[in-house]
Amino acid sequence: MNAVLDLKPVVVTRAESSDGPLSRELRSLGLRALVWPAVSVTSADLGPLTAALEAVSSFGWIAFASRHAVAAVLARLPAAPPGVRIAAVGQATAQVLRQRGWPVDLVPEEASAAALIEAFAARWSASDAGVKILYPASSRALPTLAAGLTQLGAQVTQVEAYRTEPAALDVAECRAWIARGGVGAVTFASPSAVTELARALGEEDFQRLLTGAAAVAIGRTTARELAARGHTAVVAESATLQGLARTAHRLLQTRA
Repeated sequence: MNAVLDLKPVVVTRAESSDGPLSRELRSLGLRALVWPAVSVTSADLGPLTAALEAVSSFGWIAFASRHAVAAVLARLPAAPPGVRIAAVGQATAQVLRQRGWPVDLVPEEASAAALIEAFAARWSASDAGVKILYPASSRALPTLAAGLTQLGAQVTQVEAYRTEPAALDVAECRAWIARGGVGAVTFASPSAVTELARALGEEDFQRLLTGAAAVAIGRTTARELAARGHTAVVAESATLQGLARTAHRLLQTRA
């Protein structure tokens, strides 16, 4: 029997179904995925986003911080607007844009808002003062990106592109897996997933889960949210769902 098949399953906490992209990546590596979506992505009041996109030619940049923001914008603006540069917070977001034919002008090496601000700062010049940047964001977007770009001298228009809400977990089934120590690793693709899984399970079961299973974070912002709760996460080898899956696979092999 293939030793990979004997590895404990990996929890997926991002908003996806059992046939979602991270679950598929895990299965392609021979791993079983347990889908425990801690958050759900729902539609926002898209009036402000629609209005901003109708005036998109007035912006110098669009800054995307997630794949969900990309989906919301591209549903209303299928083609990249001429003369508007595009920034993406990481390679996973950039990849979705490029797959749809959008050029990406700025991607930091590290997938974080702070790294994207640093990337903007590195190329900033006096002529950029007052440039308008459209930032389609989650309802739970942290202030880091908008505040950092404003401090550089940009005029940032932050509009809600989607809502991040708590998901309805089968908590009893999750706790049964935790009680028998059946989970090998838990993947987190956002700080919200950390917060909401802890809320749904309760602190005691959340602590028990991550005492017995490896925590894998897609980036340093998510890892910091876990650290704030007393858990050291392994950061994915790349800030993509493939990187998240490969890192979980590698950790389980070293633990086997």
